Amino acid sequence: MTSEQQRKELDDRARRGETVVPGGTGGKSYEAQQHLAEGRSRGGQTRRDQLGTEGYQVIGRKGGLSSGDQGDRNRGKTGEEMDVHKSTG
Repeated sequence: MTSEQQRKELDDRARRGETVVPGGTGGKSYEAQQHLAEGRSRGGQTRRDQLGTEGYQVIGRKGGLSSGDQGDRNRGKTGEEMDVHKSTG
């Protein structure tokens, strides 16, 4: 546990905008940074539990591609190779 003097010093540094807790970026106090870091860690663990370790690692390797980025993969294909639905008019 952090002593009261150390806690006050960390709180003062956090109020000046410094990140004093890993993962606590954006917190305006030492306590706020602790809560932010804890929530981010818990959120990542929840995603890992939902996807499984392997699925979680695959997402990390993809670098967070959005569904909009996937459309770029079809640009080089010809009309025959693409799944195109033409309407008759």
